[in-house]
Amino acid sequence: MALLNFRKRDAGAAAPAPVNPQVEAFLKGYSIEVMPRTAEKVDTFRDLLPEGTRVYIAHIEGTPIDDMVATAARLAREGYPVMPHFPARIIRDQATLADWIARYQGEAGVEQALLLAGGVDKPHGSFDSSMQLLESGEFDKAGFKRLHVAGHPEGNKDIDPDGSMKNVEEALRWKQKFSERTDAQMALATQFAFDAKPIIAWADNLREAGITLPIHIGIAGPAKLQTLIKFAIACGVGPSLKVLQKRAMDVSKLLLPYEPTEVLTDLAAHKAANPDFNIESVHFFPLGGIKTNATWAIEHGGTSTVPANAS
Repeated sequence: MALLNFRKRDAGAAAPAPVNPQVEAFLKGYSIEVMPRTAEKVDTFRDLLPEGTRVYIAHIEGTPIDDMVATAARLAREGYPVMPHFPARIIRDQATLADWIARYQGEAGVEQALLLAGGVDKPHGSFDSSMQLLESGEFDKAGFKRLHVAGHPEGNKDIDPDGSMKNVEEALRWKQKFSERTDAQMALATQFAFDAKPIIAWADNLREAGITLPIHIGIAGPAKLQTLIKFAIACGVGPSLKVLQKRAMDVSKLLLPYEPTEVLTDLAAHKAANPDFNIESVHFFPLGGIKTNATWAIEHGGTSTVPANAS
């Protein structure tokens, strides 16, 4: 019988890689996105996410509002601030919007939201854009403390079919002005990208244009390469898609899962060298699964990513 309960290390096991302190700092306060059906697969988020992690709930067309509110309430009970999506094109009218807000507040204590047009070609009712949701006054009336809107580092062909950034940039200027007349904190939550250079250039261009909304940069979590390419094409990710295509051509990497190590290391280094860089936070899209994404963050984020139940 052993006197001390030390676990014998496997002779072939590699020691954990040291944490990059810049990445550790950059991941502090990260957020993550779930859907009701993906959240159901998690026994408790407190085993995976740090205390206070903001959890977005994506509202996909066809998802009942009952499921959305129930997921929000479950996350709130576990101690996480919830930010549900409000996709304008699936909200029929102002009465429906007010009802959703009241339900989220009454059943889950929600006080923040991501407002976006939504990936639907034909609006279900009177709303077509996130700007109309903001102008409705319902979020201010309900006293929401934080409102995020969408950002597109590589453009959005639904908004600019000609491949330009004209309409996207006009919308951002409008949202910047709106942020100056609301009491709610606002930020840009962006689509995911895979290359730091276009992200940095986009963020710098926004600042030069007078758009100072903080950026919560979208990052795809670890996933199979084929899965990421499928999502990237569907979501209109542009220049940085070449990063995935180049990887797919490398036979040695083709079967290995993609991990966001390189893009986050580059962004973290840029932030460390430029403290006023406008990216405030990382927002994960867990395309390969919530547990997989959270595990990667725990392994690379040091003290910034310790789960609530382990702290």
